[in-house]
Amino acid sequence: MEMVPSEEKQLVPKEGIFWSCRQSIFEEMQKRFSQIESAAEEPRVLCIVQDTTNAKTVNERLTLNLPASTTVNKFFEDVAHKAGYVNGTFCLAWTNAGDMAPLEQAGEMSLVLSGFEAGKKNFLQLTDKDGEQPQITSDESGTADSSGLDDSSQDRFIGPLPRDGTVGCSSDYSSPSYSYSSILNKSETGYVGLVNQAMTCYLNSLLQTLFMTPEFRNALYNWEFEESEEDPVTSIPFQLQRLFVLLQTSKKRAIETTDVTRSFGWDSSEAWQQHDVQELCRVMFDALEQKWKQTEQVCDASSAPSALDANPQPMRSLHQGQDKRPNVGSNVRMSSKFEADLINQLYQGKLKDYVRCLECGYESWRIDTYLDIPLVIRPFGANQAFGSVEEALQAFIQPETLDGPNQYFCERCKKKCDARKGLRFLHFPYLLTLQLKRFDFDYTTMHRIKLNDRMTFPEELDMSPFIDVEDEKSPQTESCTDSGAENEGSCHSDQMSNDFSTDDGVDEGICLDNTSSAERVLKPKSSLTFELFSVMVHSGSAAGGHYYACIKSFSDSQWYSFNDQHVSKITQDDIRKTYGGSSGSRGYYSSAFASSTNAYMLMYRLKDTSRNAKFLEVEDFPEHIKRLVQREKESEEQEKRQREIERNTCKIKLFCMHPVKLMMMENKLEVHKDKTLREATEMAYKLMDLEGVVPLDCCRLVKYDEFHEYLERSYEGEEDMPMGLLLGGVKSSYMFDLLLEIRRPDQAFQPYKPGEVMVKVHVVDLKSESIAAPVSVRAYLNQTIIEFKQLIAQATGLCAETMRVVLERCYNDLRLLYVPNKTLKAEGFFRSNKVFVESSDSTDHQVAFTDSVLWKLLDRHGNTIRLFVSLPEQSPGSLANRTSCPKASADSEDSFDGAKGSRKSVEAILEESTEKLKNLSLQQQQQQQQTSSTSDSQKSSEHSDFEHIESPAQEPDAASQPSQTENSTRVASDTENQFPSEERSDSDVNNDRSTSSVDSDILSSSHSSDTLCNADSGPLPLANGLDSHSITSSRRSKAHEGKKETWDTAEEDSGTDSEYDENGKSKADAQYLYFKAEPYSQEDASEGQKCLLVHVDKRITLAAFKQNLEPFVGVPSTQFKVFRVYANNQEFESVRLNETLSSFSDDNKITIRLGRALKKGEYRVKVYQLLVNDPEPCKFLLDTVFAKGMTVRQSKEELMPQLKDQCKLDLSIDRFRLRKKTWKNPGTVFLDYHVYEEDINISSNWEVFLEVLEEPERMKSMSQLAVLTRRWCPAQMKLEAFREVVLESSSVEELKEKLSEMSGIPLENLEFAKGRGTFPCDISVLEIHQDLDWNPKVSTLNVWPLYICDDGAVIFYRDSTEELMELSEEERNELMKKESSRLLKTGHRVSYSPRKEKALKIYLDGGPTKDPGQD
Repeated sequence: MEMVPSEEKQLVPKEGIFWSCRQSIFEEMQKRFSQIESAAEEPRVLCIVQDTTNAKTVNERLTLNLPASTTVNKFFEDVAHKAGYVNGTFCLAWTNAGDMAPLEQAGEMSLVLSGFEAGKKNFLQLTDKDGEQPQITSDESGTADSSGLDDSSQDRFIGPLPRDGTVGCSSDYSSPSYSYSSILNKSETGYVGLVNQAMTCYLNSLLQTLFMTPEFRNALYNWEFEESEEDPVTSIPFQLQRLFVLLQTSKKRAIETTDVTRSFGWDSSEAWQQHDVQELCRVMFDALEQKWKQTEQVCDASSAPSALDANPQPMRSLHQGQDKRPNVGSNVRMSSKFEADLINQLYQGKLKDYVRCLECGYESWRIDTYLDIPLVIRPFGANQAFGSVEEALQAFIQPETLDGPNQYFCERCKKKCDARKGLRFLHFPYLLTLQLKRFDFDYTTMHRIKLNDRMTFPEELDMSPFIDVEDEKSPQTESCTDSGAENEGSCHSDQMSNDFSTDDGVDEGICLDNTSSAERVLKPKSSLTFELFSVMVHSGSAAGGHYYACIKSFSDSQWYSFNDQHVSKITQDDIRKTYGGSSGSRGYYSSAFASSTNAYMLMYRLKDTSRNAKFLEVEDFPEHIKRLVQREKESEEQEKRQREIERNTCKIKLFCMHPVKLMMMENKLEVHKDKTLREATEMAYKLMDLEGVVPLDCCRLVKYDEFHEYLERSYEGEEDMPMGLLLGGVKSSYMFDLLLEIRRPDQAFQPYKPGEVMVKVHVVDLKSESIAAPVSVRAYLNQTIIEFKQLIAQATGLCAETMRVVLERCYNDLRLLYVPNKTLKAEGFFRSNKVFVESSDSTDHQVAFTDSVLWKLLDRHGNTIRLFVSLPEQSPGSLANRTSCPKASADSEDSFDGAKGSRKSVEAILEESTEKLKNLSLQQQQQQQQTSSTSDSQKSSEHSDFEHIESPAQEPDAASQPSQTENSTRVASDTENQFPSEERSDSDVNNDRSTSSVDSDILSSSHSSDTLCNADSGPLPLANGLDSHSITSSRRSKAHEGKKETWDTAEEDSGTDSEYDENGKSKADAQYLYFKAEPYSQEDASEGQKCLLVHVDKRITLAAFKQNLEPFVGVPSTQFKVFRVYANNQEFESVRLNETLSSFSDDNKITIRLGRALKKGEYRVKVYQLLVNDPEPCKFLLDTVFAKGMTVRQSKEELMPQLKDQCKLDLSIDRFRLRKKTWKNPGTVFLDYHVYEEDINISSNWEVFLEVLEEPERMKSMSQLAVLTRRWCPAQMKLEAFREVVLESSSVEELKEKLSEMSGIPLENLEFAKGRGTFPCDISVLEIHQDLDWNPKVSTLNVWPLYICDDGAVIFYRDSTEELMELSEEERNELMKKESSRLLKTGHRVSYSPRKEKALKIYLDGGPTKDPGQD
């Protein structure tokens, strides 16, 4: 048995030591499991901490789930670590405690013993300590070379939208807004991110890749900017150099790229344009090359290292005078000279585009240069994608055979021969760029798509299989051209799309000198190994998405994810996730179900230890870079100092009632926390521009609540206290405000103590029925009502014994305070309160409060609104024919003289109204004495301020009185006063724009009994188009039957809910509502425009409101309309007479327009003429009125005289029809016997078509179908005029027979198609022949795809044997111009034209020059 030594140095059997070790391991695991179980059983404390120290962090919540045994000290450490603050520089306080009790930090007491509840949410607030904001942890959290950090402590993510941080670092996405510390702190990786301006992720990805390229970064540092030669703002190389310096030396987490984009000549709108990163790479390289060519310079070899390596050595040229580009096939080092040709040296390669004859071997070729190689993901027409980069590269150089019709003309054979065409790589650049062509065009859907197929790429790519090692000029080769200058940057291959072809006017290539093949030395294949170091990833679709870069650092060979502001470590597994696709098959549809996050651009560097450079360290920087670093450091320090000042600045809202402007001024006071209250008062004094207005010693700052208009407290004796302590810490926003209070020199400031409440006291005078301006009084919530009355008596001088106090707790909620010993708090007083007080010897206090005059006066005050009313401009002769009250001719003459055509002024009417109020008041008081009724309305009629008035136009005797009227209206039933509508001539109708053409009563005797109703016409032009008025029939849809959509606030049936009887008077009980009107001069009113300032109780109905306006308009309420004016000056008619003015508010504007209001059952209708063959087929004719129960023929009879007078259309009743109008589309033909509201659904603001007929009406039955047909003549390229076809059924055969009979086209050759869009379904003659769905395979018209179920459908038809006219290019262009002009005039689309993408451009002269001819 084999023996081994044990731990006690004794020999024991080998099996025994094995079991001994196993036992010890088992015991250790058991011990660990027991610890885990005990920890799991221990209760947890969930803590939610709100950071209130800064406006940027006030919405953040820090969540910690800790064991209950955690100590308070450890809890503070965890909060500090998670928030990014230094422990001990902040305080924690309980949120649910009323006094914000602080949590003591010192002590080893557990959370449970400190007041935390296990198993529940514990809410705390992180606040300032001693008035100072918490100190942020040190910025120096890492360097670019810090590789010793544990992976577990990193913010590790990959993808476009990281959300979660890891334990041990603050998460940037812990809330929708960034924390203050995360903005300032450098990433734990040591690398700096780039801020995304809006949609500049593609730019950030490329910039980070270039920064992480040692050869490019070092070469850029060697270039020196000459400020005397160029503006630094527009210098692209300088701004790029400056950005790289900041990326290497800044302590911030992320820096802005606005200076770089500004040097591109971009404005802020470019930040919202997403571009292709490969396109940006080309354009930016070209811009850098152009700039460097303009500023070619030589650096001192002693101070500037080589651009390509850290250890510069002398240049060894293979061929004197030839191109000194570093070739893969040559062992070359770059000198200390900065090369303006840097882009070509690093990124440019060469390939040969050849065609070889297969008969004689003759080869014609040319040399092309490239900066990147585009690799096809999925070949055109193929069902399967390439699986790897190697496959795509092999396909790139795979030649194709030119045979058949594609034969090549051989110069040697002097004939067309089969040939082989292809590409060969001659040499590869030092930095190899591969573009994976994931964006393609789907010719089936005619949309751009993204190919998400899986394509693998190796970490090390061997390019030797793809290099052309044969002699470039074989004996058979007779033709050789170097097309570098001709096809700059182009790589021609028939396999590829024109990615490499030159764009119009865009120079993206590199001009090279001719180099013979004998001068070119190729290195062995073994040296053509490239190392992957950057993967630029696109996440999204072809319509848009997000770019980020995965880059390997050449310093520590660690992969990092550069995702805008965020930099984190990643692994090889994360790189493999960017292959795209899924691990399954590579079928045709695999891309549709694949991940949309995949690699788009790959960057490789040649593996050559003798040439691979390292990053320049700060101490090795050239002198001009060291100076730049120093300037940026000073700028950053200045920014940091400014930031410190900002952090110590209190920013609070400041208010002041300006003594001269007499308005509340608002501003923002920014004061340092160490400034005293006295100094802050002086700053506020200057900020409010009070110098020279009031003395400084008459001003003071007090704590103020602007929302409640509440003065919280004053600061007596604290003038020398720092503002930081006075305001409770430094914050950018506070829960309270400051008021700069001003006193008169003879006054003294009143002290405001915390706990007091502000009361605005309004004194009410019952005799004058007035309410005085408020007097401010401060009281305590524990004061009794009796004490409060004494306090008011001191402030107002009223008698406390007879005082009545009414509290307005909320809007119009009045509460009489009558319990003497009840406290203010018990009565519902709050911070800011409003009370009304009255103290008089009247007997009003003896009645119930709700029956008292005081209550009515306060109720009126709370419900009264102020309106601005514009009266109509009436012509002198218009009112004579608008007689409103034919009760007595003398009455009318008093109101307005019809013979003279003059009208009394508004002022005269107001004078008459005032006298009438007095007379009516005396009459009402006499009537009240004779009445035994005890209703509230009768009680209230005793008082002169609630009076029943009637129109002054009805009272012939009127004395001259002051020009205003004040009354409370009672709308009562009055059978004696009726307002029958009067006819007037159409010439009067046209006198005024505001006068509707339907003011005359158009109803026949059978409808004359309809009662007055609300007017129902709103000016919305689309109302008709969205209504669905269906006629009930077997062939038409009843989906919308019985449902009418109105476009104003009218009832569904105009007049159904009318509150008026047949005389137009109110059916309801008498209501006493306040109304007061006085003249008002409006600045923007036209000359002659009369305006009123009306104070009215908003509980008044629109009908009563209109009756009160009768004296001022000069016509009865049935003859004018009320329009509400909104902020954008749009006017909408108010038509619901039984609704109140509760939707109106103070200072709303109202316009009065003349025109007869509608009666019950009437509808305002707009009539349009249908002209099917005119360029504009829809022409407005007139407004009219249709009534419920009226037949179509009766409405036509009413229309005929109006059409003759207003539109000069003299029509017979059988030679025009009415039909449904839906937007611009003609619809159902209305037959003469149809009845409105029975057969035809009608609603307010209805619109109909009037169509003039050339022959008597052929539509006799609802079973018929009228369609509009139009013949297309392809041989002549024209459309004939519309012709109507009336069908007896919905049969396709009948339609074809009618069309064949009408056109002469044989039935078997006739084809038809339904028109598209709105009438007249215009379409270009260049598109109609192939774009319409000709000859659908259906037997009836009412099925898919036709769906012709109603009159008015458009049908195109043609002769299938007629050939399409052949057009020359000139004729086609000319016809296209004519069609475009025609269709644009009619408002129809010409053809589909998607929004053009904005081209990516970099402007070398600082910005684009706008073409004045462009929009």
